[in-house]
Amino acid sequence: MSLERKVAQLIQPQVNSFTPEDMARYRFGSYLNGGNGGPYGDEFAAASEWLRYADEMYLASTRPLPGDEPVIPTIWGTDAVHGHTNIVGATIFPHNIGLGATRDTDLVRRIGAATATEIEVTGIDWNFSPTVAVARDDRWGRTYESYSEDPQIVARMGAALVEGLQGRSGAGDFLGDGRVVATAKHFFADGGTDQGVDQGDVNGDIDALKAIHAVPYPAAIDAGVEVVMASFNSINGVKMHGNRALLTGVLREEMGFEGVVVGDWNGHGQIAGCTVDNCPQALNAGLDIYMVPDDWKALLENLVRQVENGTIAMARLDEAVGRVLRMKIRMGLFDRDARKPSDRSNAGEWGKLGMAPHRDLAREAVAKSQVILKNNGVLPLKQGARVLVAGSAADDIAQAAGGWTLTWQGGGELDNSYFPNATSIYAAIAEEARAQGGSATLSADGNATIGDHDVAIVVFGEEPYAEFVGDRKTMVFEDTEGLELLRKYEAAGVPTVALFLSGRPLWMNREINASDAFVASWLPGSEGGGVSDILFGKRAATGRLSFSWPAECGGAPVNGPEGALFRVGYGRSLTDTAPLAELSEECGYLAQGSAATWYDLGRLASGITAYAGETRLPNLRGEGAGVVARGVDKDRQEDAREVVFGPGATLSLTQAGEGKGDYRILYDLPAQPAGKVTLTVGETEIDITRNFALSAGKGWREMIITERCAPELGDRIAITSDAPLTLKIARIVRQDMPEGAECSF
Repeated sequence: MSLERKVAQLIQPQVNSFTPEDMARYRFGSYLNGGNGGPYGDEFAAASEWLRYADEMYLASTRPLPGDEPVIPTIWGTDAVHGHTNIVGATIFPHNIGLGATRDTDLVRRIGAATATEIEVTGIDWNFSPTVAVARDDRWGRTYESYSEDPQIVARMGAALVEGLQGRSGAGDFLGDGRVVATAKHFFADGGTDQGVDQGDVNGDIDALKAIHAVPYPAAIDAGVEVVMASFNSINGVKMHGNRALLTGVLREEMGFEGVVVGDWNGHGQIAGCTVDNCPQALNAGLDIYMVPDDWKALLENLVRQVENGTIAMARLDEAVGRVLRMKIRMGLFDRDARKPSDRSNAGEWGKLGMAPHRDLAREAVAKSQVILKNNGVLPLKQGARVLVAGSAADDIAQAAGGWTLTWQGGGELDNSYFPNATSIYAAIAEEARAQGGSATLSADGNATIGDHDVAIVVFGEEPYAEFVGDRKTMVFEDTEGLELLRKYEAAGVPTVALFLSGRPLWMNREINASDAFVASWLPGSEGGGVSDILFGKRAATGRLSFSWPAECGGAPVNGPEGALFRVGYGRSLTDTAPLAELSEECGYLAQGSAATWYDLGRLASGITAYAGETRLPNLRGEGAGVVARGVDKDRQEDAREVVFGPGATLSLTQAGEGKGDYRILYDLPAQPAGKVTLTVGETEIDITRNFALSAGKGWREMIITERCAPELGDRIAITSDAPLTLKIARIVRQDMPEGAECSF
């Protein structure tokens, strides 16, 4: 192999940043689709398009080369973290936090096998799963990706998923038909950051940290895991992607891992002294594959030069390439009968996406994951009961599925039409109620006539989120929709059941007090029938907490009995109707009120809507009326938006209800405007062409809009460009500036 071809085996770009001709030219060892990526730029593409793309890239990577240079097939990696959930119609299993509540390793093993089958339908080779983080601070936005705060539970469940995805190590079907490569992530201590800050710092004695956070890895290695993914966080100030003592010393030498170490999304660029396109430190520390979504060409060229000048030893390069090639050999990619993706097992068998046996398995997993925290005797529901099902989440499959579902953050524009092989919680309850001679009425706003019902089930919870967007400062659940409904029905004398959808335990004392039964439903996914099975007593309630439930709202980590309202292992059977003492509802954080952030960390706040002309842009992404808005990286993955205006196009954001405060907008204008640009704030129109001309090319700047230039600030801002314009936006907040503060652009 030539030097360039060797380096290319270590380069992993994303699907939206290269072409088949790039693949044929450079021969990347692998590629990925990000959480918001899909074939041909369509994250909601039909399954057939995913398979067509897999074929296209495989064939480009296997075009004959001159001379004796070997042809090495590429492989495609994806985040199928709770089923093959990038694909419309795939089975959506509960997130790991729910599976941890089952303690059922056989169940998880079967889920891995089902997920592998559905991945193979689309021609993909490699799953970036399981997450074997031991989440120790539930304020972390990735807590739901962790099976438990208990490392032993995580170890058992993670190893089981590895076996389900890959097959058992040494068995005849290992990495064979119906199996895909698995990835244990993120090495290590991603669940141990200070205050649960994503990609943050983990500090402490290494042996003490290993006693918690390293425990799952030997189990995954023993299960034959092919890949370990490096973590974004740092350990005592050293970023893991560049931490040789841990990537090589602990993972390789101490634990004996012989497989591939892959980076996370541009994680190497966070190493001190590195940039995304220039980082020999990562390879020298023990990384084998760079996940470099967009800057792949410059990184490849720099790595070639660094091997040539001795910054990277040829022996280290050969070691990394050898690991990648040995994995591909074990995958059978060099066998005489090696086939393109569409000719492999399960490929193109569209009926296997969301097929009945997989949905039955998901339903079983949902039922086993439900944890009853309180039950005054209202459960199981009585035969013939007239059931009111209330709350905006009751008939919302996307909210029940959470993040990493069709889109990276989940939710947003995803109504139930995006989930053809799924049953909402309400639909499942209605079906079972009718089967038992009763009825069910859906009231998303809770305004149905109360007296017509025997029991009210209130379904509510966290809006979907993924990494860093989901980080919290406290354990307070601010949304009062569920609480208000529960209190309303309580006051009317109607028994209530609270179904709480969440990616972690939260301080729920008020809601628990106001309910007759309280069920932690976690993020169950596509099979609402698993929830109804517990409510109606069709299955025994066996789910038990794998995380401590906090007694206080402040947010101090709870990992054991101290500070826990309910300990790990707690959960009631349907016959356990012992009364629960009234809980304290005191919480100083409740008086703080909601933040005035409109847009931050790649997420529009609740009540804020973005439009291109009259076309709504959910979560400030999409296109319409001459505007194209897409996610770009500022400090983290897709934490900003690049907005491209066509001539005469307008982008606007509006706030529902009454807002207050001056506007502060963090923006970057790469080039000067080619025509007039106007900013409309409330009813005031301001010509900002000259201001933009002065700020263009100067990096990230802050636009401050006060009443000095817009007397009626109102609840709408809009930017209109007469000519093509590209604008990046990272943050929009409303905040009172000092009296007399000037506007600035």
